[in-house]
Formats: sequence, structure tokens, C-alpha cells
Amino acid sequence: MDIASTDIAAKGALGIGLGVAGLVVVALLIGAFALGSRARRRQPAPPRPEEQPRLPPGGPVGEVRENREPDEVPRGDHRITPHEMPGHGNSPSRPGTATGRRRWDDGGSGSFGGGGQG
Repeated sequence: MDIASTDIAAKGALGIGLGVAGLVVVALLIGAFALGSRARRRQPAPPRPEEQPRLPPGGPVGEVRENREPDEVPRGDHRITPHEMPGHGNSPSRPGTATGRRRWDDGGSGSFGGGGQG
């Protein structure tokens, strides 16, 4: 066997290998499409127009803005967990007496890099 014949055989094997790899990729894509369409068929159909939600008789509900009084953090000897904090299902916060929105003082932005005297 000479070098030319081994070179031709190597190129042929490479071509066959690339062809087989391409066929495997195509088969995987077809399989993924088949699985996706089968899963799509199992999903419920989209709601019909008569099943869509409707506006309430009084029209759309407006937005309510109000200030709430903050709850104090309980002080004690042991560390408390978030579910032990007040206001999580056991005692709701109270409406506040302030009518306007709270604003930051001049010179203090309340965030890093937001201005101020530096």
C-alpha cells in the first residue's frame, strides 16, 4: 500500500464519519421535535373567549395608596426568625396618619453614590 491510497482511504473515512455524525444530529432534532409536539398535545387548550376573565360590574379597580405605620422589631435575648416577626399573618400593620410621601433629607440620598456632601 502506498501513501496515496492511505490518504484517499483516510479522506473517505473522514467523509463517512462526518456523514454519519450529520445523520445522528438530524435524527436527534427530529426526535426532539416529535417529543415537543407530543408534550404540546397533552397540554390543555387555550381558553375560549367566553372563558376569559371579565371586568367587574363597577369597572376596573383603582389603585389605593396609603402610608402604613411601621411595626417595632421585638427586642429579646434570643435571635428571632422571619416567621416570628410581627406582621406576617399574626398582626397586620396599621394605617398611618401621614398624608404625604416620606422624603429624604437634603444632602442625604439614602443610597450609595446618590449624591450628598461626600
